[in-house]
Amino acid sequence: MPMLDMPLAQLKEYRGCTPKPSDYDEYWERALEEMRQTDPQVELIPSEFTTPFADCFDLYFTGVRGARVHAKYVRPKHTSAPHPAIIQFHGYTGNAGDWENKLQYAALGFSVAALDARGQGGLSEDTGGVKGTTMNGHFIRGLNDHPDQLLFRHIFLDTAQLARIVMSFDEVDADRVGAMGGSQGGALAIACAALEPRIKKVAPVYPFLSDYKRVWDMDLAKDAYAELRTFFRHFDPQHENEQEIFTRLGYIDIQNLAPRIRAEVLIGVGLMDSICPPSTQFAAINKMTAPVQLEIYPDFGHEGLPGMNDKIYQFLKSL
Repeated sequence: MPMLDMPLAQLKEYRGCTPKPSDYDEYWERALEEMRQTDPQVELIPSEFTTPFADCFDLYFTGVRGARVHAKYVRPKHTSAPHPAIIQFHGYTGNAGDWENKLQYAALGFSVAALDARGQGGLSEDTGGVKGTTMNGHFIRGLNDHPDQLLFRHIFLDTAQLARIVMSFDEVDADRVGAMGGSQGGALAIACAALEPRIKKVAPVYPFLSDYKRVWDMDLAKDAYAELRTFFRHFDPQHENEQEIFTRLGYIDIQNLAPRIRAEVLIGVGLMDSICPPSTQFAAINKMTAPVQLEIYPDFGHEGLPGMNDKIYQFLKSL
């Protein structure tokens, strides 16, 4: 068969090459404490979009560093007992999407919350305030500043905070909450399950933001990872600080968060994915200690994986 990356047997053993910072656990405990100390000031505003079996809201909350973060929230009507919920995450530069693709879960009697990642294509704020470049890329935002200023630190915390908010709603059973998403959304689903251990099931598809050094070594710092090459060209053209840069990216590398996941995992991978190379995805998968159901698509890249949405639906409906 054609091969973009390592043979499958090698992929199943690969555990990443991006350095992990020595204070990684302390970093995230400090970050989570900042999140816990942030008053979310939750606001639910009824949407003009209506459907006979669910109520739809624009949900706003205050995240770390004072940003007002937006999500779409769908709550089924005519339910008495607390019910499950799904947290949805979108791809890089995108937004929470239309209401329509949340209704399949509302029809099951689930609530659904879909995050707008701050500073991307939706309504969430990016409060900024970092040293260094703010041009063309989010995972390099704050890379020239203190690690606590990395933008994806804040976005990862938003995922956990949204999950905590949804779990606090009277209508939601906090023990029956799942997370899902593709590409960046897959990375955020993994981050959410890692930082909020009550997440019960997580369904990422070809997750982004994993094993940055491997992307560089494969000469695939383009498309979704193009900002990495841009950063080196502008700020370290002779790669004198390469080790330090990749180590700092290790704070926001989902492979390092993966061991924290307690949720049951269903993950889809295309072996011809040149956007988020398979080895970068397996770097995270192989560090997961929770049960993992792996769905492999040998001939597919960063695109729709036939039947994968149905597999995710069947997986999450049993929450």
